[in-house]
Amino acid sequence: MTIRYGFLSTHPPTRCGLATFNSALAAHLGEDGLAGGVVRVVASGDDPAPAPGVVHTWSPATPSGWRDTAEVLNTFDVAVVQHEYGIYPGRDGGDVLSVLRRLTVPSLVVLHTVLTQPTPMQKTLLEQIVAEADAVVTITGAAYDRLVLGYAVDASKVSVIPHGASAFGGPPSLPHPQPHLLTWGLLGPGKGIEWALRGLALLRDLEPAPTYTVAGRTHPKVVELHGEAYRAGLHQLGAALGVAHRVRYESDYLDEAALGALVRSADVVVLPYDSTEQVTSGVLVEAVAARIPVVATAFPHAVELLTDGPGLLVPHKNPKAIATAVRRILTKPALAATLRTRSGHAEPAMRWPAVAQRYHDLAAKLVAARPVAVAGP
Repeated sequence: MTIRYGFLSTHPPTRCGLATFNSALAAHLGEDGLAGGVVRVVASGDDPAPAPGVVHTWSPATPSGWRDTAEVLNTFDVAVVQHEYGIYPGRDGGDVLSVLRRLTVPSLVVLHTVLTQPTPMQKTLLEQIVAEADAVVTITGAAYDRLVLGYAVDASKVSVIPHGASAFGGPPSLPHPQPHLLTWGLLGPGKGIEWALRGLALLRDLEPAPTYTVAGRTHPKVVELHGEAYRAGLHQLGAALGVAHRVRYESDYLDEAALGALVRSADVVVLPYDSTEQVTSGVLVEAVAARIPVVATAFPHAVELLTDGPGLLVPHKNPKAIATAVRRILTKPALAATLRTRSGHAEPAMRWPAVAQRYHDLAAKLVAARPVAVAGP
């Protein structure tokens, strides 16, 4: 079935996980040459430059911008809406509900955040979004369980489709004379890099001692509110711990080829996130698909993918536990090899082509279920 998709989301050149996700999904759903378009949601400080595939921009500076957004999305066959609180204008991003109510085409809403302890406003808003949507996707089983058990929603609307993964797998591309630890993604408080630095300091007795790359720019919203205070604090902490010479900060934006080479160079990917709410992590999916052993705090997506899987879980804010887990992987080749083989379940089901096909199948059902308008006499 030929389907023209209209996407509503943040989108490149904005650099955030949601924009990256939407860009990849749009690209793979459009691989057969079908016409589609993106309504790009922007915030203050975003690059306003026109971007390929973007047919309309929704700015919070535009009063009632949701009306124009809905009109554009109604020119497509299906509207695919990415949802996180705060992405859209209005309290808790509530203006997205006005868009959904104005749509005349089927809507498929992808939930990237499902909170266990939402505010009353957040809970009501999400319940109303699910009620208005024709179909809802959660990216993990944990998010599905949270949604259907903690919110008043119609579970029959909800499907689980995993986060897609890029083709980062392959042989190591950048040999390192020392073991190489890696964290990547936008930086900001809650990323937990400080705990990884403290863990690195506990590994100084290893021979050779590991190096640690922290790749990614500071999140634009963090820069807007606090400047580079978080990054500066990490530099100061590394110096105080005596590990600054073993930490490399890569703040340039890396294209897919460069990021793939960096990921393949890692011996361990460290995800020391503070959040206990995170049900979606694109970085985690990419690491697993690339067959790199992972040490991660027990946030929900990590628990789902790494339990008896390709990594080790550690408690939050616990440098000693991080160091112990990394030490096990670096000093026990058999364990590292076992963890790499356990990531086999990620292929090919988590690759973007397979994930996009599942979205297409779901969208096709929505289109087929809509009654065909009959012209009058």
